[in-house]
This record gives sequence, structure tokens and C-alpha cells, in this order.
Amino acid sequence: MTAELLNHRTEGPATAPPLLLGPSLGTSYALWDKVAPELSVTHRVVRWDLPGHGGSAADLIGPGASVGDLADLVLALADSLGVDRFAYAGVSLGGAVGLHLAVHHPERVASLAVICSSAHFNGAKPWQERAERVRREGVEWLAEGADARWFTPGFTVPDLVRDHRNADPEAYAACCDALAAFDLRDRLDHIAAPTLLVAGRQDPATPPAHLREIADAVEGATLVELPDASHLAPAQCPEAVLTALRAHLRGPAPRGMKVRREVLGDTHVDRAQARQTPFTARFQDFISRYAWGEIWTDETLTRRERSMITLTALVAHGHYDELAMHVRAARRNGLTPDEIGAVLLQTAVYCGVPAANSAFATAQRVLAEEDGTAG
Repeated sequence: MTAELLNHRTEGPATAPPLLLGPSLGTSYALWDKVAPELSVTHRVVRWDLPGHGGSAADLIGPGASVGDLADLVLALADSLGVDRFAYAGVSLGGAVGLHLAVHHPERVASLAVICSSAHFNGAKPWQERAERVRREGVEWLAEGADARWFTPGFTVPDLVRDHRNADPEAYAACCDALAAFDLRDRLDHIAAPTLLVAGRQDPATPPAHLREIADAVEGATLVELPDASHLAPAQCPEAVLTALRAHLRGPAPRGMKVRREVLGDTHVDRAQARQTPFTARFQDFISRYAWGEIWTDETLTRRERSMITLTALVAHGHYDELAMHVRAARRNGLTPDEIGAVLLQTAVYCGVPAANSAFATAQRVLAEEDGTAG
């Protein structure tokens, strides 16, 4: 790691779509500890530290810094990793960086998620005063009140509070300078990237009204309000943030997933997705892209014909669990019980009577469960 780059951590497959995660003032990339590993199942996740926070050098910015300066550091990091276009999600100051990137570097931002942040931070004066005091007294006085600013009563994340205490005062003050000067309200309509806004209803720093303001100005933006979250939602409500981010990053369902759901049914596909782990994620993606996105979408054969071929192949190889699933799919594709029986009878000739016997037993059970037509 060179001194010119922000400290960062990369997770997930190198070939996966890149996703950059920005932190809040006073925290480190540990803010994303409960979210990033899950997102890395489908994305190459890069989370970074602000100057003087975590492992980033303090002298990356100085007095009078701007959010644009921080955005330039993020772009330099992306360039060093060979990342041209990326999805971006950021909290508070990290969210402001995302807004700046989406306005000033739209060619780099594939999608944007702004979490517990704002297009402005209530004017310059409070931040100027905070910067002056931090330069005089350090950050300990701020760390003592971090829990009240960041979380709902009774909740804390000690590691994040420790990160606050360890922040470099000069770099922290420079970040305050950046927040003091930040106001993108008159440029929000320039944002073209698909945008998600996540607000914590208990957030005193950037309450939901700040996120609504962005949502109203950005065409097509989605606003999600988390009832139990304060300012650091990824740490306090990681599952809710994950749910919102996954839906946002997934975007419109790929054609393969659409066909998979049409043939196998939502119940089966939802169950398969719920069982997905980092170990099986690439296989699930392979099935959706290749089997369902290329083979089952080929219009040379009808879905009825594909169902008949699939039933035969599954009987031939003795895959009776899969056969049960595809008997249901065959009914969904328009085959009658009699037609399914005819296919299985054909397998008795070419796959063997014992295989067909097991196949008939499986199909009879499934058909009885489905519509009671098998006796």
C-alpha cells in the first residue's frame, strides 16, 4: 500500500462487479463489518478508510479540504485497482462522497446508495466550530458522545468508538471542513445513476427529511426508512441495510432468473436463494445465467418439449429429487398427467424398467400433491 492511496480492504471474486463502500466521519471500514462479507458473495467489495482514520495516512488531506478532494482519493484508489465503473454505497460523509461522484463523475458510478447522509449538513458554522475545537483539544471529547450521535439508547459498537478515539485530529478537522463546504442541493437533478436512499428514523444527524429531499430531486430514486436505526445503520441494523442494498444492486431480474421462476415457480427459487451461501453462490449464478438464461430461453424448442427431454434425462441418470421438481415444472409448462406418463413409459424402453418404475412412483406422488390427478 502506498502512502498516496486510501487504506482499504477488498473482498469477493476479482471478476465480480465492483462495489465501493464509504465510511462515516470518525469511523473506519469496520463500519461495514456486518454487511461487506455478505455483499462480497456477488460483488468485489472495496471498503476504504477516510484520511487519518483506520489505516489511511492523515496527510492525504489538509485544512480547507472538500468532499471533492475525498472523491478524488476514491477515484485514485479505484484506478489503482483497475476499476473503471463501480457501484457505490456510503454512510454520512461517505454518502456525500457518493453524491459528489454521481454528479461530477457520472461515467464512473453504475449505481448509488446514500445511507444516513445528506446533500448538505446544516450549514458551515457547526462544522467550522467543531474543526476549530478538534484542532485545539483533539477528538476525545467527541468520542465520549459518539454513542448518542451514532446509535439509539443502549446500543454501541465498541470497536467503532475506539476508531473515533484513534482518529488523527488534523485529518478529522479537515473532514469537518469538507462537510462545512458541502451543498449539492442544486445539482441533485444531475444524478442519473440508479439511486437508493436509506434513512434511519432515529437519526438526529441526518434525519429522514434529508434523504427525502434527495429522493424528490433524483429521478427514479428509492427511499427506504429504517424504524429502529440511528446514524450508523450498517452497524446497528445490518440485516435491514443488506436487504435494501441487495434489492438495489440486483436491479431488474435477469432473463435467466425470470425464466427459472416461470418454469420452477417462485417457492422453489426463493428456497434455493435462501439456502445460498458464499460456497454455492457462483453455482447458483451459473445455473441462472447458463441453464436458464441461454438453454431454456432458446426458442428452437418449446418449453413443453424441453420438459419432456429433461424428464427423460433425469430418469436415465436416476436423479429422482430433480425429477420431482421437473414434474412440477412440466405441469407448469402445459404437460398433462397423461403426457407425463407417456414420457415415462418411453423411458422404460430406453432407460430400463427399474428406472421407469422409480420415476412413475416419484411422478405419481408429485401429481397427487399438485392436483390429485394421479391414483
